[in-house]
Amino acid sequence: YAWGSENVTKKVRILDVVYNASSNELVRTKTLLKNTIIQIDAQPYKQWYLKKFGVELGKKKKGDKKEEAAEEAEKMSRHVVFKQKARASKQKLDPAVEEQFQSGRLLACIASRPGQCGRCDGYILEGEELAFYKRKLERKKKA
Repeated sequence: YAWGSENVTKKVRILDVVYNASSNELVRTKTLLKNTIIQIDAQPYKQWYLKKFGVELGKKKKGDKKEEAAEEAEKMSRHVVFKQKARASKQKLDPAVEEQFQSGRLLACIASRPGQCGRCDGYILEGEELAFYKRKLERKKKA
């Protein structure tokens, strides 16, 4: 799955089918179709983000001292540390996407037409599209 704003693609596990515009029956039977909204595992993206920016996603902000101790455990060259700090200073992440990283599940859309093997390509939902589908899911929960 592709993470558009970060320009990175990772192979991830599909966890659940959460929304399909055409029918709720397809959600109940967990059928994978094009443009179905699914939940995917966030772990590969967390690991990539940690390596690239030196920032661990999905952590609460309370344990600052513990974070520093854990950061010291992994030895990194001075050059790598400065490179990560420079990247992190220019980087800002959408709060809605960051909230999803805390649960360990990301909402994504299937862009390809999946076949028999269950492999499919797609992209992580961000911005207006993510807000739209979150509203749809909230409405679905209330009903």
